[in-house]
Amino acid sequence: MGALEDLVTEFAKLPGIGRKTAQRLAHHLVQQSGERLARLAEALTAVAERVHPCTECGNLAEGERCAVCLDPRRDAGLLCVVEEPAGVTNLERAGEYRGRYHVLGGRIDPLGGMGPESLRLNELVARVEAGGVREVILATNPSMEGEVTATYVQQLLQGKGVKVTRLARGLPVGGDLEYVDGVTLAHALSARQEVG
Repeated sequence: MGALEDLVTEFAKLPGIGRKTAQRLAHHLVQQSGERLARLAEALTAVAERVHPCTECGNLAEGERCAVCLDPRRDAGLLCVVEEPAGVTNLERAGEYRGRYHVLGGRIDPLGGMGPESLRLNELVARVEAGGVREVILATNPSMEGEVTATYVQQLLQGKGVKVTRLARGLPVGGDLEYVDGVTLAHALSARQEVG
């Protein structure tokens, strides 16, 4: 069962996949037809060969630049900074943002061995200094590392002649105060708005 165990081990390396889920996935695949497994293998090979970071923003692309960077209708004066390409996907799904992106390629995490030098910060500064960017929107995750990263980027861009904003944080629609953590509740209180 060496091949099956190797597959389980590889699945278990994926984010959010534990050993039991990896075993379920591997056992499911073993029960599929050879044709279906071949299509999966082809899709994985195609991704490995053709998908790479956009040369401009760091998002995933099959060409030199991603679809967002190639779209002339996007507002180049708005630059939304996210940790990973998944952030671009999530913001695009919301359908409200019409600017461009900058993918950092991670977040500052000293315990995980990720310092500022590991991120695409020089590229961000170069984009801002090249001109045309009027606002940088920090859309890092609301984790401790995401907050540290956002603060670092904010300080890095001070004095560069660009407005730096942060995504609003607070209570989710349909949420219940009983289940809201203290940090989220504190952010919601400090960012409260006048009504009426």
